[in-house]
Amino acid sequence: MEKLYGYRRPDGKVGIRNHLLIIPASVCASHVAQNIANAVNGAVAIPNQQGCCELGPDFDVTHRVLVGFGKNPNVGAVLVVGLGCEGISTRQVAEEIAESGKRVEYLIIQENEGTINTEAKGIKLAREMASQLSLMQKEEIDISDIMLAVECGGSDTTSGLAANPAAGYVSDRVVELGGTVVLSETTEFIGAEHLLAERAVSQEVADDIIRIVRDVENKAKSIGVDLREGQPTPGNIQGGLTTIEEKSLGCIFKAGTSPIQGVKEYAEIIDGKGLYIMDTPGQDIESITGMLAGGATVVIFTTGRGTPTGSPIAPVIKVIGNSENYKKMKDNIDINAGTIVEGKETVADVGERIFKEMLEVINGKFTKAEALNHREFGIYKLSSTF
Repeated sequence: MEKLYGYRRPDGKVGIRNHLLIIPASVCASHVAQNIANAVNGAVAIPNQQGCCELGPDFDVTHRVLVGFGKNPNVGAVLVVGLGCEGISTRQVAEEIAESGKRVEYLIIQENEGTINTEAKGIKLAREMASQLSLMQKEEIDISDIMLAVECGGSDTTSGLAANPAAGYVSDRVVELGGTVVLSETTEFIGAEHLLAERAVSQEVADDIIRIVRDVENKAKSIGVDLREGQPTPGNIQGGLTTIEEKSLGCIFKAGTSPIQGVKEYAEIIDGKGLYIMDTPGQDIESITGMLAGGATVVIFTTGRGTPTGSPIAPVIKVIGNSENYKKMKDNIDINAGTIVEGKETVADVGERIFKEMLEVINGKFTKAEALNHREFGIYKLSSTF
């Protein structure tokens, strides 16, 4: 296997990108954060639409996502921007991110005479921080330093037959080599949760897997919706999927065959090795956001119909199981796994191609989503805004 290189952070974690992240504490600071990022090479901002008028679990989730994104090893330094009267504390977010040892600064618009002055100060700070980051040197790392997130979206019949099993091959390789893999999308375990529970390392973990599926179904029923009727989505049905169980059985292939070490809450930081489950929605962007807040540094995203989704801070490798749709979405897809369905390659053959692609991406190769500046971001909401 080729040598790998990355950025070792003060807390010992390893990143494969070196972003300067501009975090708006709330939607009221998002415009200023974006303007600062636009002015400084190497800076990216997240389009946070939350951060105020949230209560209980929603407040906690938003806070956890913002801190988790700041602590993600792909981020080298952080500037947090707040309005000053939002629910999320700008200062607290900055202080918690700073526990990782990386440089963190913050600005509050109401304390800096408005948006124009705040942007000017922010650009000056961000330029200085970006210059410091540009001096950082990569060092040799190991595949065991990597945390891989696996995601699927825009599924069709080829997802469970080709793209997901090939991604599962990579998942097993990463775990075997001492790394970490995160499987998400709780709604897409429905009908297959018992198979995942059988792979749990303990009865407690098995019970957690059953619990999160039961909880998401009960949550939907509490608002008069049966997920078994609302899934698969119209796009999935057009792609040939007929039941949620069929979709779920294909979905879980992404996680390979490794034992499941634990179940994490949405955006909870993962410190262990091996395969973990994160309790996220099936909505692709919110699911990826949660896993990146948990510490994932690279994403393999499988699809059948094709999707351009990327991320502000991590490379997203697109794998499609449908050769015809690969031709239609070639500008956005990195790997065609449709050759499995066509009988030209085995799952292992394509899995090896994805694994090698991932190694190149770890070492700096841009995915198509990165090259096209796809930076989708969304925070899972548990209830309404108040």
